[in-house]
Amino acid sequence: MNTDNRKKYWRENLKYLAILLSIWFLVSYGFGILLVDELNTVRMGGFKLGFWFAQQGSIYIFVILIFVYVRLMNKLDKKYKLDE
Repeated sequence: MNTDNRKKYWRENLKYLAILLSIWFLVSYGFGILLVDELNTVRMGGFKLGFWFAQQGSIYIFVILIFVYVRLMNKLDKKYKLDE
């Protein structure tokens, strides 16, 4: 792969990382800490939604984001012909 394609590949990879980490930050810090009082007015499975996000929701979202990242990187690898 030439230098120009390497830079494009890495730039797209960093873009994906920034977006996915921003989503995780919003869910874990925003929903679990900052917006907890507003979310606690809603119940999910018998628990307050703010409590659920602080305890389990951010972990579930993180695992989902891992699978999304793998899918995005597989597509990116195919785009730049780096797949096996």
